[in-house]
Amino acid sequence: MTIATVLQAKGPDVICVAAFTTLPDIAEIIASRRIGAVVVTDPDRNLVGIVSERDVVKAIAAEGAAALKRTAEDLMTRDVVTVAPDTGVDRAMEMMDAGYFRHLPVMQDGALVGIVSIRDLVKHRVLQQQREMERLRAGLAR
Repeated sequence: MTIATVLQAKGPDVICVAAFTTLPDIAEIIASRRIGAVVVTDPDRNLVGIVSERDVVKAIAAEGAAALKRTAEDLMTRDVVTVAPDTGVDRAMEMMDAGYFRHLPVMQDGALVGIVSIRDLVKHRVLQQQREMERLRAGLAR
């Protein structure tokens, strides 16, 4: 199974913000959309970084109320690890585990085409295992 299969099920929507988006705005987007990260893009929608809820919490813990003046550009991870649609789900999960992160933007031909979270991948794996068990049960019932 590949990332493309996961994106087909969840859709290609990516919540993006500009580099000048403030921490309070990022926090509001993350909370209201019930997501764990926002992708930071330039005006041409090129990927320039990612800000996770963990980044928001770390900034507030380190700086207190002063962190509220920070922007996506201040908080974002710049060297974003990405995957392609043809990347295997197992490989993507290994990358997340090794890098201690939970979100992977999906890039194809230099363009941002989606994002997957560890939750998306686990959900996909569980559904895959359920289907396999149903096939096995159907085979035994014959």
